Amino acid sequence: MSPTLAATDLLDRLHDWGPVHTPVGVFRLTPVLLDRDLPLVHGWMCDPAVAEFWELAGPRCLTEHHVRAQLDGDGRSVPCLGVLDGTPMSYWEIYRADLDPLARHCPVQPHDTGIHLLLGGAGDRGRGLGSALLRAVADLVLDRRPDCARVVAEPDLRNTPSVAAFLRAGFRYAAEADLPGKRAALMIRDRELRDVL
Repeated sequence: MSPTLAATDLLDRLHDWGPVHTPVGVFRLTPVLLDRDLPLVHGWMCDPAVAEFWELAGPRCLTEHHVRAQLDGDGRSVPCLGVLDGTPMSYWEIYRADLDPLARHCPVQPHDTGIHLLLGGAGDRGRGLGSALLRAVADLVLDRRPDCARVVAEPDLRNTPSVAAFLRAGFRYAAEADLPGKRAALMIRDRELRDVL
């Protein structure tokens, strides 16, 4: 099965989700095109604030290998650029948590969808932009994936700004989990609580 068809099957046509209006502007997830996007993503990965948690700083081939593994995979994880008002400004990984190695370390439910996020520019961090976009993407997942009851994330516990951003975005802190390479905060945004939190 081609990556495009696999992504269509496993993540409900993520490439067709379209733009959403957020309090900070019009936002769209655009699947990464390696030839076009690798220099930008690699530059972000080399930022010391990002590198501490993503561990992909160094030669470009390190970032390329990480992204290519998803692009060449079975569609359970799709790397995306986050484009705000026409400008690429963040990197996202949207993935099926129930089909991910994460499922070996913490309880997941069928169709749980996971998200990883990094804000590219230092000027976009620390001003609430991450929370607004996390809420928008979690709601987008819940709107476009009717079988998904929960959006999950597992930021490193040491990354307190990230954990705080998830809380402000309507995620709840569910547990701590020992994952390969980190102790994580398991964050969950429930469909049934989306209008409450």
